[in-house]
Amino acid sequence: MSDMRNGVSPEPLLEVRRLTAGFDAGPVLFGIDLEVAPSELVALVGANGAGKSTLLGVLSGLVRATSGSISLAGEDVTNARPEVLVRKGVAHVPQGRRLFGTMSVEKNLLLGAYLRRDGEIRGDLVRVLDLFPALKDKLSREAGTLSGGEQQMVAIGRGLMARPKLLMVDELSLGLAPKVVDHLIEVIQQINREGTALILVEQDVLVALDAANRAYVLENGRVALSGKAADVKEDPGVRRAYLGL
Repeated sequence: MSDMRNGVSPEPLLEVRRLTAGFDAGPVLFGIDLEVAPSELVALVGANGAGKSTLLGVLSGLVRATSGSISLAGEDVTNARPEVLVRKGVAHVPQGRRLFGTMSVEKNLLLGAYLRRDGEIRGDLVRVLDLFPALKDKLSREAGTLSGGEQQMVAIGRGLMARPKLLMVDELSLGLAPKVVDHLIEVIQQINREGTALILVEQDVLVALDAANRAYVLENGRVALSGKAADVKEDPGVRRAYLGL
């Protein structure tokens, strides 16, 4: 991570040190070190069961860390409650989207802003609809009636409505057609260019590495490899294990 310590790069927005976490059955994560710079797009890749979703759970306050530390913009937020982390700028788009299927698209989106008390929520809703024009004529529809791709748009939009500094998206491509995934990745990159840092968790390793600035490869709850996404993509072990090359 020396590339972020050379006096040129900004201090990390997110800094994870020696993080261990798990459940009653035992640890799932072992000594994780990870950084995300402001407005960086970081891919977190690995096989099913590697610990990717658990790590996002810890970072969003849903899973307790048993040791190690998490700091956000220099402030220790280890084991902070989920609503505290949302207020401090962390938004989590969970695997499986977790929308309220019988509620309207508009209400699902506005739920992302439930902790906000400012007067710019409607303006942010307009911005989300500009990012996802397919939702503009579906605001009054029940979210459960949308296609998988449209539901993923709502889930990402809901995350954006919290005005996050860091948006974490778990399994963006799951169950979606490649063309839909390509479109969502373009939007994710646009969100990133506009200043929001992102962690993209993906089983489709190629999609994630092509989209990201840097990448971490998780294997059995440990960081097996990290670096620039282009370098990780060229790693012989990654090519063999994940890219079928």
